[in-house]
Amino acid sequence: MRTKVAIIGSGPSGLLLGQLLTRAGIDNIIVDRVSRDYILGRVRAGVLEWGTVGLLEQAGVAARMFAEGLPHDGYSLAFDGRDHRIDLFALTGKRVMVYGQTEVTRDLMDAREVAGAPTVYEANHVQIFDFDGGNPYVTYEKDGVTHRIDCDFIAGCDGFHGVSRKSVPEKSIKTFEKVYPFGWLGILADIPPVSHELIYANHPRGFALSSMRSETRSRYYIQCELDDKVENWSDERFFDEFRRRLPAHHAEALVVGPSFEKSIAPLRSFVAEPMRFGRLFLVGDSAHIVPPTGAKGLNLAASDVYYLFNGLQEYFAEKSEAGIDVYSERALSRVWKSVRFSWSMTTLMHRFPDTGDFGQKIQESELDYLIHSKAASTAMAENYVGLPY
Repeated sequence: MRTKVAIIGSGPSGLLLGQLLTRAGIDNIIVDRVSRDYILGRVRAGVLEWGTVGLLEQAGVAARMFAEGLPHDGYSLAFDGRDHRIDLFALTGKRVMVYGQTEVTRDLMDAREVAGAPTVYEANHVQIFDFDGGNPYVTYEKDGVTHRIDCDFIAGCDGFHGVSRKSVPEKSIKTFEKVYPFGWLGILADIPPVSHELIYANHPRGFALSSMRSETRSRYYIQCELDDKVENWSDERFFDEFRRRLPAHHAEALVVGPSFEKSIAPLRSFVAEPMRFGRLFLVGDSAHIVPPTGAKGLNLAASDVYYLFNGLQEYFAEKSEAGIDVYSERALSRVWKSVRFSWSMTTLMHRFPDTGDFGQKIQESELDYLIHSKAASTAMAENYVGLPY
């Protein structure tokens, strides 16, 4: 097979890039090692920056999001038993959209199917070759047969554990990582959310987050030990602990019900530099991971796609390499700002085991300053709704 862009990975970043390329008349093939149903079964993020919303609109897949998504003009920081609202729209003139990553993925898959753009699921032993030369290609096995895709460029959208970053020689890449000393225990339940906006709670017992996927589906988290086990947490125990970490009026309003998904996620920050190696580009989680505190993971993947799509479009339309030459620099500039914000939010809202009394007083002072300073609140709001591309 021959195509202009071979995309490894059919998560939201690979699908979004493919959709934008297809609409621009640039041929592409997506290859993924897992099935369509497996991808749609993964539980992921749900808060979209307004820039991401605009990019989905540009891709022609925003209709259901605008019909079913929940625009949010603010969110609450809860500490000292009280809510302190960050008014995103008043401070920035922008808002965020609550719309699950699974739904974004489904919309993109449906649009790709309508367009007739090719996707190969359950492709085994995917490998990439000659990306540092002039004739890159991808091979994979399907039903016992080996296939080859010759292409102009390869987009590695295959996540942290994918083949794309692993194919780069160690001497050519530098990685930065911070592992946090706790995890998030999260549940999904078909119950109305305790508040119509997100609540980020800082409590002596640990962090808690009240989020949602819709007006009838809630996504709740609590900070837990890294070595904790899901089996230790019945729904009853989870809701009892979650309730303790919320302000009293939210705790009283909490509706409980059986969860249908429960998992523990470790938190880490990770960045790989650069994000371009010849004709191979790393996109999204293949290049960077952020803790979910700032809701940046999916949104960073979208901004990578924005930079790469514009560079590729310029290349094929104008035969100019200017855009792809600065892809890594532009993407990483925004990546590091989002990594900083996610680290800052994580540091601000969690209880760290080795902080001590001094560190705790600093955290309390930071929270107090944040809610009483319009400048500080505006800086937080600007980062939360998303920095410009």
